Formats: sequence, structure tokens, C-alpha cells
Amino acid sequence: MSNYRPHEFAKLIGKSVSTLRRWDSEGKLPAKRGLGNQRFYDDSDIAKALNLELTSSQSNKAIIYCRVSTNNQKPELETQIKSMETFCLNAGIPIEKVLKEIGGGLNFKRKVFINLMKSIRIGETKHIVVAHKDRLARFGFDFLEEFASWYGCKITVANQESLSPQQEMVEDLMAVIHCFSSRLYGLRRYKKADLKKFIESIDKPT
Repeated sequence: MSNYRPHEFAKLIGKSVSTLRRWDSEGKLPAKRGLGNQRFYDDSDIAKALNLELTSSQSNKAIIYCRVSTNNQKPELETQIKSMETFCLNAGIPIEKVLKEIGGGLNFKRKVFINLMKSIRIGETKHIVVAHKDRLARFGFDFLEEFASWYGCKITVANQESLSPQQEMVEDLMAVIHCFSSRLYGLRRYKKADLKKFIESIDKPT
């Protein structure tokens, strides 16, 4: 019978080391202990892990993620949540919890969004439901969907465009324009400063 270190066993069963730690602490799949209290697993744990995976997939529930850009849109946020709950009910999708957030679609440092990505990374989230692609991010949804698939997570898009206000898109586009215009302005200033230094260096007596 072969023994496996945590990182070896995690790779063998397609899980993360963090998931193994969680299973260990919850008593679902306790690790064996060797010399120096080092954790390890053996072949008998493979079947146990597969049974855990089967049970987990059977009871898998979806996380609804809802977002608006500003505090003024809080009523729209509540409407979005109710619409997504109705969508899941009609589609027969069991709901684990609802996550809601206020923040721009161009901001990838939103706290709830970051925590959601982390939960995908460690294998805790297997299904996400959003009203529209831009609820997760205004740009780059295809990458986020690919990222989620790496860790066995599915993203369902209800595609309810009425829940993605046109004003939000205008604000995001204005943010992009402002960002690039600021960079261009800074670049122009940088060039002018270099030119001035060059002229001053020519005027200096040798």
C-alpha cells in the first residue's frame, strides 16, 4: 500500500491541499499521522475521497452573485436578487446563498468578488448564477468562466439584460476613457519634461 504526502494526494484526487485540510479538520477525511506528526494518506483514502466527491456533487448548490455600481442603485440590487431567486426556482437550481455587492464592473478588487474567486480556487464553490455576464465583470468574463472551469465550477448566466442598467455601462466607459486620457496626459508631460531637460543641457556652457 502506497503512502502519499498531502500535496501528492491532492494532485491524485484532483483537489487542493486546502480542501484536504478542511476535510481533516471537519473529520470527513482525517489524515494519518507519521513521525513528527506529519500528515499522510494511503490507497484506502482514495475511495473515501471519491465517495466524498460523489456526495458533494449530489448536494451541490448554487451561489447567486448580484452587483450594482453605486449606492443609488440599491433598489435595483434587491430587484436583481429577487429575479435571480425566481430564475433559479424555475430552473430547478438549488440555492446555497446569495452574495450581493456594490462596486464598479471594472474594479477587480471588490471584496465579495475576490472572496468568491478564492472559494472557486479552493474548490468550495461549484456553481455560480448571475443575471448577466457584466455582473461579475464588465470585461474579461470569458477568462473568469475559463478560470472557474479549471476548478470544476460552472457559471450560469440568466442573460436578463434589463437587470444591467445602461447607465452603468456609460459610467464604466467613462472610467475607461478617463483612465487612458490621464495616462496620455501624463505621457505628454513626461515628454515635455524630457524635451526641456534636453534643451537646457544644450544651452549649458561646456
